[in-house]
Amino acid sequence: MPVARPLRFRYSPTSWSEQRVRQKILQPLRSNIGARAVTPQFDIGAGWETHRFEMQNGDIALFARTDDEAYWMGNTETPSSLWRTDKYGWREIPYHVARWTQRELLATLHEEDPWLADYPHLSWYFLPVFMSKDGRESTRAFFRQHAAGFPDAGRRETTRFFEDFLKTGALDEYRHVMSGKLGTSDHVDRVRMSAALGEFIAAKILTDAGYDVTPEIEVTTGHSLDFRAEDAETNVLVEVTRPQPPTNRAADGPVAAVRDTAETKTNGQLAEHGGGAVLFVDCTSFRDDAWAAVRGERPDVRHRPAVVYRARPNGRVEGYRKGSVPLELAGAVDFLD
Repeated sequence: MPVARPLRFRYSPTSWSEQRVRQKILQPLRSNIGARAVTPQFDIGAGWETHRFEMQNGDIALFARTDDEAYWMGNTETPSSLWRTDKYGWREIPYHVARWTQRELLATLHEEDPWLADYPHLSWYFLPVFMSKDGRESTRAFFRQHAAGFPDAGRRETTRFFEDFLKTGALDEYRHVMSGKLGTSDHVDRVRMSAALGEFIAAKILTDAGYDVTPEIEVTTGHSLDFRAEDAETNVLVEVTRPQPPTNRAADGPVAAVRDTAETKTNGQLAEHGGGAVLFVDCTSFRDDAWAAVRGERPDVRHRPAVVYRARPNGRVEGYRKGSVPLELAGAVDFLD
């Protein structure tokens, strides 16, 4: 069964009347999954007509139309009348439609998970997965019940960590691809989701150090590396890996966990890339005792240059370097070396 992707819009370049909406959208959805039409919570303006449909199973769909075009978005089944329509991202559609849809979905998100209302930037950024068909329960639960992958921490301090970074707008332009990394699986995959948010931690470190970051950099080998970090004098590629905490692995302890995970990355993408990239080894999933073992031994990671570090929800990042790292990170990382 195909997995639903982060929310996107379907575009219909044809005329939609009130009657056609009832016949081609509401009636099929009512027959299949118990849809009902409800009054939208927000006005859209600019001559658009809007519809909101709620399903018995908790799904929601939104439809905005003018005399000659329409946009559909929903975390539910798509009516057959819209099957062959093109899909568009949030930044590719009319502003009024995107703003209205966002307001409707954010209001619903905060009704269902009121605690997220305290984190408006994070709510907005991850809205395409927080409200997705398959991932809406798991992605919210990852923040609510699993503290976004931070050990020994509460949900509010860890969510605030990401809220404070996302508030900078450093990754706004890349919202669809970056929010999608959290996934739309119907279950919490803590290892994969933690690795996804490890990329946000890496972006925060680079941003705090004064670099502009661009994600998903394609290189000549056909791979993509996680980030390009740039300022007036610097243009450096960065690849991020996040070792699993030792209790989840067969490896003997935290030092081996760091070495093994870094070696897998080094023998894969970085080897084929041919060098030049900086490897970030994110040990944020490690508890205090495991990190203490790593910081005490500072193991090599078989790739240079590399930065090995652990972030905490209060914003402090502690780490060490291997090789000559072509990034000035002292303002963002408390280095042991």
